[in-house]
Amino acid sequence: MPLAPLDRRGLLKALAAATAVLAVGRPGTAPARAGDLNPWTTQSLEAFADTLVPGQRRHPGDLPIAGAVTGPGAVQAGAVQVLTSPDLPLGPWLPEIAGLLDARALARAATHLLWLPPGWPPFVGLPFDHRTALVTGLFEPGEVDRPVWQVLALLVGLAFDTAAHRHTADALAAGHPGLAWIGFPPPDADGLWRFPEHSYNRPLAGLHPRTTASGSPA
Repeated sequence: MPLAPLDRRGLLKALAAATAVLAVGRPGTAPARAGDLNPWTTQSLEAFADTLVPGQRRHPGDLPIAGAVTGPGAVQAGAVQVLTSPDLPLGPWLPEIAGLLDARALARAATHLLWLPPGWPPFVGLPFDHRTALVTGLFEPGEVDRPVWQVLALLVGLAFDTAAHRHTADALAAGHPGLAWIGFPPPDADGLWRFPEHSYNRPLAGLHPRTTASGSPA
C-alpha cells in the first residue's frame, strides 16, 4: 500500500532534507514538539521505535512498548522527540507515516487472523513477533516506500545511541538512558571530550601546524 504519488514526492523531499540535516550534524537545541501529535500517531511511532530498539514497559498496560526486553529502549531514549524535532521537516508527515504503518498492520492482522485490541492503533495491537516481521518486510529491496522506513530507522537509532534531540553533555547530565546503556563517557570538566588513549595507542597523525584553535584546518 504505497503512499499516493503526490504525497510520496513531498515526503521524499522532507526525507532528503532530514538526511541533509543529519549529515551536517546540526545539534537539536530547540525543544521537540512531540505533544503536537495526536495520541494514535504517537503510539504507532512509539511501537515502531520499540520494534527497532526494544525496551521495557514504562508502566503496566503500556501497550506501545511490547516489553520484549528489560532495560531502556528507543522510546525511553526520546525517539518520538527526535522524529518531531523542529530541526527536521518530518512533523507534518508523521500522521501519514503512522497511518501507513497501521494500514500494513491491519492487512497483516487480517491475513494471519490476529485479534487486535480495540481502542489502540492496529500496529500497536500486533504481537511483538508480528511487529518484527512486518517491520523487517518494510526494508526489503522491492519495497516502494523503503526510503521512508530507512530514514525513520536511522532517526530511531540516533535517539538511542546519541540523544540526537539534545546536547550530548546535557543528555548525559540528565541520565539519558541510551547513552548510559552504551556507556558513553562524560566530558571533561570544561564540557569537552578528549581521548588521550588512542585506539592504536598512538596518534594516527600529527597535528598540522596551521590548525586553528578550534581544531579546524586553516
